[in-house]
Amino acid sequence: MNKIVKNVLTLLFCAGLLQLASARELKITSQDSHTVLSVYIDEHISWSVEKYDRLILPKVTIDMTVNGKQLAGAARLESHKQVENSEAFEVIVPLKNRQLTNQYKELQLAFKGGFGLHFRVYNEGVAYRFYTSLKGDVEVNDEVMDIVFPDGSASFFPKEVSTYSHYERNYLQLPVDSIPAGDFCSLPVLFNQDNDGIRVLFSEANVYDYPNMFLESAGNGHMGSMFPKAVKETMPEAGARADRNVIITQEYDYIAKTNGKRTFPWRLFVITNDDKTLLEQDMVMKLSDPLRLTDTQWIKPGKVAWDWWNDNNIYGVDFESGLNTETYKYFIDFASSYGIEYVILDEGWTKSTTEILDFNPAMNVKELIRYGEEKGVGIILWCLWKPLDENMQEILDTYAAWGAKGIKVDFMQRADQYMVNSYEQIARECARRKLLVDYHGSYKPSGLRRAYPNVISYEGVKGNENNKWSEDITPEHNTILPFIRMAVGPMDYTPGAMLNMQKENFNISFSRPMSMGTRCHQMAMYVVFESGLQMMADNPSNYYKEAECTGFIAKIPSVWDKTVALEASVGEYVAIARQNGVNWYIGGMTNQDERIMELNLSFLPEGTYEMLLFKDGVNANRYAQDYKVQTIRVSKKDKLTVKLAKGGGFAAILNPTK
Repeated sequence: MNKIVKNVLTLLFCAGLLQLASARELKITSQDSHTVLSVYIDEHISWSVEKYDRLILPKVTIDMTVNGKQLAGAARLESHKQVENSEAFEVIVPLKNRQLTNQYKELQLAFKGGFGLHFRVYNEGVAYRFYTSLKGDVEVNDEVMDIVFPDGSASFFPKEVSTYSHYERNYLQLPVDSIPAGDFCSLPVLFNQDNDGIRVLFSEANVYDYPNMFLESAGNGHMGSMFPKAVKETMPEAGARADRNVIITQEYDYIAKTNGKRTFPWRLFVITNDDKTLLEQDMVMKLSDPLRLTDTQWIKPGKVAWDWWNDNNIYGVDFESGLNTETYKYFIDFASSYGIEYVILDEGWTKSTTEILDFNPAMNVKELIRYGEEKGVGIILWCLWKPLDENMQEILDTYAAWGAKGIKVDFMQRADQYMVNSYEQIARECARRKLLVDYHGSYKPSGLRRAYPNVISYEGVKGNENNKWSEDITPEHNTILPFIRMAVGPMDYTPGAMLNMQKENFNISFSRPMSMGTRCHQMAMYVVFESGLQMMADNPSNYYKEAECTGFIAKIPSVWDKTVALEASVGEYVAIARQNGVNWYIGGMTNQDERIMELNLSFLPEGTYEMLLFKDGVNANRYAQDYKVQTIRVSKKDKLTVKLAKGGGFAAILNPTK
């Protein structure tokens, strides 16, 4: 062989080895340079994250099995490139900020075999997703994500017993290495590394035509992904709840059958050493598909007078309260008198729970909708998912023709591919008819509402309704929710209890429910908790009786132009300021510990403000309904000092002075 040719070939071979070697470890850094994500490609694909000059996630191994073949095993990298992006967009139903900037760096990897990966690095966290470019439909048998957590990691673990779940769980505070192999949780889930106060919130975004992920312990600090299989056949559960509960009798051997040319859901990790970041970030919204609707002017967020929690238990009237037209006209009159946008007709308005095209003979629903329109109050109709799924077009056409403003669809309780597709179908079909959607008995938000902003709220949270049958809804629970469940999207917690008790006085009552914690703890929820459709859960008779508190709550919006986290510690306390128009609103809550909050008001614009403040009364530790009202003139130079009782809270409205 010619010596020159031999040398050239040797150089080319060495260059190829260098290129291969460099491709085995690729790095991408956040725009603030604090976060470094490293990708390793050998017999597996894995990645790690460094932040705050330490290794936060030492090793995350990822893979997909498609048509029975593992994609990432001995993967061969064809190309890689890094891109940067900064795009601003408006949120149609803004729960944190009306204007968002989606600013990130992205590493794009393409592999032989028709698949690739996108890794995004934000200042507040990281995310990744697979994509495939395969012909026709494919069967996704599994998606692997195995995480090794550093020693000493702990978790707020929403343990599940089945993937057939309504996502209403307590957050168990457990060391990661103590979670038995086989135990699993739904998302979102929060991990912390106590030595440095570092939090890692894990969830997912842009979930379409694909099941939700769960996270399963493998023991010894290892956690891995798990998914519900695609459902092949179900049968009704025997007994009284056959209208809503099913038994899955057959499953396919794959988790999704889908188009072979697509991107898959984002897996996202918010990483921070400041709990306020968990309240202010909006990664699910940033990582989700943009708006798909051309007309959104009709989408009207607001508050709702709700019947089911209070069991229609109104009093001081000249008719027998219950599931009848007179009771709901009373609800409509109440809503109208306080400027509340909606009334929900919850379970009981239909002829039966499965015959949902006709109404209870004692309730003239068409007349209630007409009466509501006369009074400026919209009607939202509750329905079960199962009969809706079986006859969606006729049911939604009927409700829209009656003049209803939306539906509250309940008892989905599944997160498999069929159910995920059903959520999107409901959102799309409701949007065509200008109907809002509130999902109950649901999984957590995972991006649908950016594309379909008529998806106004989700339950998927252990909220106030549980006070009717349990003692689980503690002030500590309420101060965990904003940092985990609320961090991924709206939660229909249903606040507004007017019968408030300290823990030692709390009693379970289905028909006359009460809340644990102070009156101002409940009032603060209207600022702290995010929902485009914010319930007023107690009955109008109680609200009329407590007119001072009711009038204050009625003035608090359900959407926000800007959000500023003021004080934050998961499970201990939270204080948030939010702007709507020229007005500002502040809400704060504590767990079972009394505390004094000193809040810096430097977030305010120039000028002076009149602050109307509701705070715990001097006797709220004994009598939880005790509160005090103050009017104070403040500016951005001031600090607000508030004493919170155990299980306490405060709420304030700030109007600019002329």
